[in-house]
Amino acid sequence: MKYTNIVQGIFISRPNRFIAKVEIENIEHTVHVKNTGRCKELLIPGVTVYLQYSDNPARKTAYDLIAVQKGHRVINMDSQAPNTVFREWATQNYPGAVIKRETTYKDSRFDCFISDGEDKIFTEVKGVTLEEDGYVRFPDAPTERGIKHIRGLIDAVANGYKAQVFFVIQMEDVKSFSPNYDTQPRFGQALKEARDMGVNILAYSCKVTPESLEIDKPVPVIL
Repeated sequence: MKYTNIVQGIFISRPNRFIAKVEIENIEHTVHVKNTGRCKELLIPGVTVYLQYSDNPARKTAYDLIAVQKGHRVINMDSQAPNTVFREWATQNYPGAVIKRETTYKDSRFDCFISDGEDKIFTEVKGVTLEEDGYVRFPDAPTERGIKHIRGLIDAVANGYKAQVFFVIQMEDVKSFSPNYDTQPRFGQALKEARDMGVNILAYSCKVTPESLEIDKPVPVIL
């Protein structure tokens, strides 16, 4: 996926999960943060951030914060991006398949449903931004919704469907992916159970620039 109208700024503060204060060309602006997660290890005062400018007069803010510089990495933190790049990836990797967004199964709504005639695959997509020394983890905050999705995928497999959890790692150059047992042990336990019941657990890193995000290559999953 491509972004347009990207500008660079310096992060100042985050008054709440929806907005941040950013310095752009020596002027302080209030910007929209396209990620409601904690992101405390990313949004540190003084770091370089990348923002998308919009001239829509109906908006309350003119900029969306979409990426941050962390050491040598540009980390995309746009929470809407993983589903977009997954659909781009799926179109290439499931040629001829019908790919539907946000498909309901019983009391769950999954991000994607892929049908190529023989296989019917429910897919839940998760974006990953939490990194330490090249190792990435999910989630960065407790997610009961994420556990519910995993339970739904297990049920789908038990009823003859295929299912997968696809972790889109929104950065390059990582060593492995693991559940964040420190933050929410139950999520990791649910993921192990899902794997044992036949749910495919995948993690892919991305090629990232301030202007683009593209799924790149598989990353080892350690549960």
